[in-house]
Amino acid sequence: MKLIILSVGHKMPGWITEAFNEYAKRMPREAKIELVELKPEPRTTGKTTAQIMEAEAQRILAALPSGCLRIALDERGAMPTTKLLSEEMKHWLGEGHDVAFIIGGADGLHESVKQAAQKLMALSALTLPHGMVRVLLAEQLYRAHSLLHNHPYHRE
Repeated sequence: MKLIILSVGHKMPGWITEAFNEYAKRMPREAKIELVELKPEPRTTGKTTAQIMEAEAQRILAALPSGCLRIALDERGAMPTTKLLSEEMKHWLGEGHDVAFIIGGADGLHESVKQAAQKLMALSALTLPHGMVRVLLAEQLYRAHSLLHNHPYHRE
């Protein structure tokens, strides 16, 4: 199983890349995290926000592997606990399907991406920078996997 983090945005600051890579490298082979970065739509072309979001949505949907479980990150989604995320991960591992977590661009995700997702998930009620979402999500995936294997990283 691969855990794919599909994110609109590239050229992140070094500390974002370093933090993301730290958690990604901790993951075992059976639950590897793969980052797929999509270039954001230029904001200087005179396109409306709706047109920009539509263009990004087309690239997101085209980049999703077929047959994967699609989870769109959205502040209006369900906000799981780490324990619940761990239980979901156990299910995903059992099924063996890849799971794609979708992070939108500066304006969020187009409605078509949300509708194509099997689930909407929120990491926080706060508005988070997109680079930080990558790091936070990678850490929570590592924590959820650690919890599954009784690793001392997670404490309750």
